[in-house]
Amino acid sequence: MTQEAQELLRALPGVDTLLGRPELEGLGLPRSLVKAAVREIIQRLRSELLAGGRPDLDQGRLALEAALAAQELDRPSFRRLINATGVVIHTNLGRSLLAREAALAVAELAQTYSNLEFDLDKGRRGSRYQLVAGLLKELTGAQAALVVNNNAAAVLVALNTLGLGREVIVSRGQLVEIGGSFRIPEVMSRAGAVLKEVGTTNKTHLEDYRAAIGESTAGLLKVHQSNFAMVGFSQVVPLAELVGLARERGLWVMEDLGSGSLMDLSPYGLPAEPTAAETIAQGADLVTFSGDKLLGGPQAGIILGTAEVVGRIQRNPINRAVRIDKMTLAALERTLRLYRDPPRAVREIPTLRMLSLSEARLAARAARLLKRLKTALAGTGGREVDLSLVKGSSQVGGGALPLAELPTRLVGLRVQGLSASRLEALFRAARPPVIGRIEHDLFLLDPRTLLPGDGAEIARILGRLAGGELIR
Repeated sequence: MTQEAQELLRALPGVDTLLGRPELEGLGLPRSLVKAAVREIIQRLRSELLAGGRPDLDQGRLALEAALAAQELDRPSFRRLINATGVVIHTNLGRSLLAREAALAVAELAQTYSNLEFDLDKGRRGSRYQLVAGLLKELTGAQAALVVNNNAAAVLVALNTLGLGREVIVSRGQLVEIGGSFRIPEVMSRAGAVLKEVGTTNKTHLEDYRAAIGESTAGLLKVHQSNFAMVGFSQVVPLAELVGLARERGLWVMEDLGSGSLMDLSPYGLPAEPTAAETIAQGADLVTFSGDKLLGGPQAGIILGTAEVVGRIQRNPINRAVRIDKMTLAALERTLRLYRDPPRAVREIPTLRMLSLSEARLAARAARLLKRLKTALAGTGGREVDLSLVKGSSQVGGGALPLAELPTRLVGLRVQGLSASRLEALFRAARPPVIGRIEHDLFLLDPRTLLPGDGAEIARILGRLAGGELIR
């Protein structure tokens, strides 16, 4: 090590010296956090010096750097962002958004005591499941209802209750993989049920089920292919036929609807999906589906069925491990109440509202966003920005309606000197982060998934970017 490097090392300010700088006063942050930021900076400077570097050791600049680092350490890891991808039920971006009424209920009941497990009429302990069971029975016609923390848990506890150590027959074409690389056969195995596949990948007949039934058969499981579609030379056995066969043989029938839906969305231009009420009406003993996909509520697994079957599941010890919490119950109840008035549900549940937007309304939104962005660029100088309106398609997302075509209008951005991938990274690093998509080397913003105020935020960020500023 040279003498100059040794002198620079000795010149490094100490932790307490930097902590005493005026730049680090009045930050309103815990002292331990500021101290950690200072230590990190000093350690980085020491490493640079030992590597032969000559970093700037001005204490005022270092203190400002430490202040920014401390503020960054104080930022929540879980935070808001702007979804400009056009994917409505975006699994990576939080899936369905709650209706305002549901969000307010969560905020209220998270901060107050509640009747979570207290029967106000009888003045004694009650059941949290009853808070939404009545609504679910009313909306679907089911005899009984139970809610757990997600649909995978619903399938797990149901199969463990009904099929432990016995065979459950499933069509080979329905052995789907759900999010996070979890697969129906693996969920069944963990539940203790013995999988018995029937049919082929593309075709399964009623006779395949009939031939597979034996002494160890517990029931028949039908899995709705909500996250992919099979077209062409294919065939599945209708639920009503499976129910008829099950009744002949004294077996139960369960259908996992996956994304699930409480209302017919085809009047809004979306493909028809089996609703929970229709599935119950066809005689299924048990129906499971998600609460945070097409339903538009919080993450939950909804179980509907006969009183006898649901009662058995509720008594299963596993149910305790996967039970729903109070904030989820608050959001789910308010969401379900909106479904009593379907037009209101479409207006107020963000998922349904976004999915039902017409192409004309989206074109108008895109035009307004384009105008706002042009206004933000006026007088910024710096980089040239090319803005355009582009026809495209949005996606439902969340493993729902994979063949749905959702025509939209997009705002395309090209910035001089920046590739589309670099532009995407800069918007992603902004505060708040803006997540768009790239097609044909064009950074695209889809107004379908933008919320009120998002356009102004995007315009502010683009204006600063065009002016050559750091996006923060």
